[in-house]
Amino acid sequence: MLAQQKEALTSLISAALETLGVTGVTVILERPKMPEHGDVACTVAMQLARALKKNPREIAQIIVDHIPANDMIAAVEIAGPGFINIRLSDAVLQGVVREVREEGDNFGRGTIPEGERYVNLEYVSANPTGPFHVGHGRWASLGDAMARVMRHGGYDVYEEYYINDHGNQMDVFGNSVNVRYQQLLGRDVEMPEACYGGAYVKDIAQDIIDRDGDKWLNVSDEERVEAFREMAYDMTLKNQREVLANFGTTFDKWFSERSLYVEDENGESAVSRSLDAMREKGYLYEKDGALWFRSTDLGDDKDRVLIKGDGEATYFMSDVAYHYDKMMRGFDHLIDLWGADHHGYIKRCECMLEAWGWPGALEVQLGQLVNLFRDGKAVRMSKRTGEMVTFEELIDEVGVDATRYLMLSRSADQPIDFDIEVAKKKDASNPVYYVQYAHARICSILRKAADEADAAAVEAGEMTMGELAEKIIPEDCDLTPLTHPSELALMRKMADFGNLIALAARDRAPFRLTHYAQDLASLFHQFYTNCHVLTDDADVQTARLALCDATRIVLALTLNLLGVSAPVKM
Repeated sequence: MLAQQKEALTSLISAALETLGVTGVTVILERPKMPEHGDVACTVAMQLARALKKNPREIAQIIVDHIPANDMIAAVEIAGPGFINIRLSDAVLQGVVREVREEGDNFGRGTIPEGERYVNLEYVSANPTGPFHVGHGRWASLGDAMARVMRHGGYDVYEEYYINDHGNQMDVFGNSVNVRYQQLLGRDVEMPEACYGGAYVKDIAQDIIDRDGDKWLNVSDEERVEAFREMAYDMTLKNQREVLANFGTTFDKWFSERSLYVEDENGESAVSRSLDAMREKGYLYEKDGALWFRSTDLGDDKDRVLIKGDGEATYFMSDVAYHYDKMMRGFDHLIDLWGADHHGYIKRCECMLEAWGWPGALEVQLGQLVNLFRDGKAVRMSKRTGEMVTFEELIDEVGVDATRYLMLSRSADQPIDFDIEVAKKKDASNPVYYVQYAHARICSILRKAADEADAAAVEAGEMTMGELAEKIIPEDCDLTPLTHPSELALMRKMADFGNLIALAARDRAPFRLTHYAQDLASLFHQFYTNCHVLTDDADVQTARLALCDATRIVLALTLNLLGVSAPVKM
């Protein structure tokens, strides 16, 4: 239901409640699960039964009796123990078409109160020591779509990628390349067990040889490892940036972990500032030469070491400094997307925010793995390398749209079974193709309704579909012919869009938009089957073209919020 209609209905029911002496009650309106129960359901009668000491059906009847006749409500009935089921008038549903066409890409936009809307969303954040695996692709899809949906819902979202470029894994990476470099140049050197053994390490070493030849054989191991660490880091990070950019995922900031340890002109770093703030609150102590965070005072199962006895910072120390830095940049809320294997890490991170005086400021979304299949059979290895299938390889084979859509088809806390062959199909069995085809079909209808010159201009890219629709459909066209059940069902679905966005943004659940897109596409296909758009009746044709155009707008908007394209031709 559109916001203004919802507000008007709420006011009518609240006014009716005043006849019972009830004021200040929050009236909740919901979409019934079953269409036969109407467009709107209200349970306020059952909520008030105990307080008013009346049968809920009796209360419901009093409310219904005191709702004045109006243009919004076609019928009201009392059902079950006291449900008030309301069926909206055709005119209200027809108004959805007009509102969608007027608002365009702004349809369904929400607002969030000041002090709650500025959100830092950190996701992917893979180590720069190798290519992205398929799981990283799920996080890229989820984080990007979450940001898009939250922005449409009214949040100000700042997207951030945390580069884990500090610590021992970087030295191990440098040494791995060092060993492969020497091996490729004929030296008998064994790869240590702890090193990175993937084929990509050999590729990096070969790139260095292609550029520099054997000049690095003449320097010390220490110098070679240090140089190769930085070279390999730069190459890997460049590849990660390129893969994400090609996927349509961009970030406002790529934050280097190393920067946390860099001192400014006053000798302070992000690490020292975070520790000072924690020390001021009384949550630091020294034991056995190490510096500890007294996290048990805040509900953690044990205290956490921040600086080890040898002066080396722990992995957790970096997280402490990083999250303090984020809050000091002025964010109202922090959202981190992590893999399910980080579950045990959440509490200590929540504790550090609470220690500084920001309880509840950190929200962690955990995600499950992606299981790759090909025609129902598990796929674990790349045909090219004989190792894991990389995210880049998956995109190359399946495409961005199908990858995004299928990665977003389920809630983050559920594993995804991703079938490569299904994703490549050009038929209704592929959900993204099904939705995109509905959009393309609408565009085809609009082109057929236009004159040849305008249709040709669209084909040539000289006119957008929106511009074409404006030419062939008057802004104030008569929508009263839209009374067929298939037409009403389509309009009801579009009326739900604003509420969908609000809930998906609140719950960080962009997967709901994939379900919505499929439902809307299905309803359009039913409408197309049941109602001829291009008819001899000019008024009916114009009204149905307007309905088609509104559906096109909402479909394209939904796909865009998922990061998926809306093709005009397929």
